[in-house]
Amino acid sequence: MANRRSHSVSSRKQPQQARSTGLVTAILDAAVQVLAREGAQRFTTARVAERAGVSVGSLYQYFPNKAAILFRLQSDEWRRTSELLRGILADRAKPPPTRLRALVHAFIRSECEEAAIRVALSDAAPLYRDAPEAHDARAAGEGIVATFMREALPKASDATRALAGELIKVTLSEVGKNFSEETRSEAEMAAYADAMADMFCAYLARLARR
Repeated sequence: MANRRSHSVSSRKQPQQARSTGLVTAILDAAVQVLAREGAQRFTTARVAERAGVSVGSLYQYFPNKAAILFRLQSDEWRRTSELLRGILADRAKPPPTRLRALVHAFIRSECEEAAIRVALSDAAPLYRDAPEAHDARAAGEGIVATFMREALPKASDATRALAGELIKVTLSEVGKNFSEETRSEAEMAAYADAMADMFCAYLARLARR
């Protein structure tokens, strides 16, 4: 049990007052700065506490180890991605291809704007990726995509829709990550997003005609 507890990535407690909320915000802001500057290998709770201007003891009130801090940063990123998915894909006033194109453009821009911290979090993933909390957090956006696929491919089988959704998610994530590893101009981002959206929309159109 002791070993399992040492690998927890859950926060020790949630802040209840404005002062404690401010402390957690300062810790997380400092963590982003340390991670971007030092990378995952040199990321430590001591460096985060120093950057935040708090004691290590104060940090440990909320985060039991560095994995918990990194997981919080990653889960916040997953939450933002889920909100992005929901905000675009759930807008039924627009046809599915229009929504999908808007999502690709928004996702590519987000990847490029936050490339440094995303790469660092990817490097740190072994510290938390197998934790139950990580599996739960990653699953949050899956239902959004599944709902969109039912609307985009109403006559397709569940297996076809599931495969299409998975292919789009994985391709968007991996290709977006690789694309964002270099500094990109507005024109490059737009052209790349258009090309990916064309590919995805053509794929769904072909499935819909089956």
